Amino acid sequence: MAPAITLAAEAPKLSAANTGFMLICSALVLIMTPGLAFFYGGMVRVKSTLNMLMMSFISMGIVTILWVLYGFSLAFGTDKGSFIGWTSDWVGLSNIGLTELWDGYTIPVFVFMVFQLMFAIITPALISGALADRVKFTAWSLFITLWATVVYFPVAHWVWGAGGWAFELGVIDFAGGTAVHINAGAAALGVILVIGKRVGFKKDPMRPHSLPLVMLGSGLLWFGWFGFNAGSWLGNDDGVGALMFVNTQIATAAAMLAWLLYEKIRHGAFTTLGAASGAVAGLVAITPSGGAVSPLGAIAVGAIAGVLCAMAVGLKYKLNYDDSLDVVGVHLVGGVIGSLLIGLFASGHGQSTVEGLFYGGGLTQFWKQCAGVFAVLGYSLVVSAILAFVIDKTLGMRVTEDEEIAGIDQAEHAETAYDFSGAGGGAARTAVPAPADTDAKKVDA
Repeated sequence: MAPAITLAAEAPKLSAANTGFMLICSALVLIMTPGLAFFYGGMVRVKSTLNMLMMSFISMGIVTILWVLYGFSLAFGTDKGSFIGWTSDWVGLSNIGLTELWDGYTIPVFVFMVFQLMFAIITPALISGALADRVKFTAWSLFITLWATVVYFPVAHWVWGAGGWAFELGVIDFAGGTAVHINAGAAALGVILVIGKRVGFKKDPMRPHSLPLVMLGSGLLWFGWFGFNAGSWLGNDDGVGALMFVNTQIATAAAMLAWLLYEKIRHGAFTTLGAASGAVAGLVAITPSGGAVSPLGAIAVGAIAGVLCAMAVGLKYKLNYDDSLDVVGVHLVGGVIGSLLIGLFASGHGQSTVEGLFYGGGLTQFWKQCAGVFAVLGYSLVVSAILAFVIDKTLGMRVTEDEEIAGIDQAEHAETAYDFSGAGGGAARTAVPAPADTDAKKVDA
């Protein structure tokens, strides 16, 4: 009998469908950063609106250039000691072929690179919401540059890079619960502990100036998040990306409803700000877990995150730290919840066969999740605080008290978000003409 012939596994070939899918997902992730800008911009007072928008938009500029020059290589290059990566051929995106495939996948390296770039852009932008009203724009720009280099790029390698210690340990983070949300939330806490509270914290109302803008921003985030989450499977061949898409919708809806219910019981009203914040909390929590849990598990993840994040946003008043727009309460807490619940709700029928406690898998995965969560939290918190301290003692992190009170938009950008002084506007347009037989001086123009 002739010996059996063993065929080598067929090498992956470039898939036009997956490539197109991933480019669309990349664009969806990019639109999340302007969505975040509107979300945050509506939550601040009028005098800080433009500064809040710019703190997100500048990340699109700075991080893009860093990613091209060395960030992609540091995050996803050849592993160096399980802590960082480096591939010199990727510096400046040199020596990458147009059809060169990302290892083990059917998409080009360029497509994977640009998809991950969008994650790198939005992560430092998330931090900005905690610092509203009081940070110099030059200091913020420098902070983004340093933070992306020494915090985001290494942490992305830990979690997603081949050889990264968290990746090798088996920590599950489908789309960024640790690398994005815990990372950004811990950084926000570290910075605000260094720079202090806003003038008037716990005394002045500091209410959102435009709730419609907040709702618009949350809607754009919800829309873009489908690319953020479903695209993280890097293809659309086996249904896992579809599961993640479905779970994203389910968890977000559950979190929004849970937040509103808590708000009604606790404060007596269903608010638009609560609806928007609850939706974002659900999006954050399902980001790490959506590929591992069932749709019913997604309801549980979203509902738990909605209630606990709603409770967490009030901690800043009890613990006396000024997290302006609740980055800690939503992104840090939501990221921790979503990451740890994998250890309880992982079904074994999604991205892997890993099962959580409630599916008979014991606590093994839960402890792995704890290792990833608290390592990222601690590293980002400490390093971010050090960066803020150094910048504060050299360049200075905060605007002056007078500039903060007068408005950071005018001080830092020489502009205001809304101009009510245009010719023909305001009272002049609506003035009632004086009757012919009435002294015009008596008419209030």
